[in-house]
Amino acid sequence: MKVEVSDLYEALKDDLFRFARSIARHGQEANDLVQDAMVKSLNEPELLRLPEYKQRAWFFRVMKNRLIDDRRKEQRLTQWEDDFDFSIQEAGVGHLEITELLSHLPQDLSDLIFKRYWLGLSSQEIGGQLGLPASTVRYKLALAIKRLRKILEEEK
Repeated sequence: MKVEVSDLYEALKDDLFRFARSIARHGQEANDLVQDAMVKSLNEPELLRLPEYKQRAWFFRVMKNRLIDDRRKEQRLTQWEDDFDFSIQEAGVGHLEITELLSHLPQDLSDLIFKRYWLGLSSQEIGGQLGLPASTVRYKLALAIKRLRKILEEEK
């Protein structure tokens, strides 16, 4: 059966990559779309029995749906991070005061705040560096921001 799937891949790969490049932002994203569709095709034994035009349509639909899902997920994560965005200007404090505020946090939370708001890294990038899921990074950032706001309120 693997030989048949590889034959299917060889027959359709030019069309699949052309379509993926037309809808993706960059080449790596296009390659990921094709790879994901090929992996999904391994779980669809009846796909091999369809005519070639229906196989092509199936692959196109799978790639397009994957791209839509990825973009929606990306949009939700971006909106979620923006909801918890902590503005230094809103806090009304200078850089020295911020350094003092961060000293009140545990080192790991202070590092997260620094990476997110000074270096501008996303939760996924920070998670990749620390070996943590992005959701854990976002949770810890929210916790750190809550603590910082509490400290600011107590000082007023």
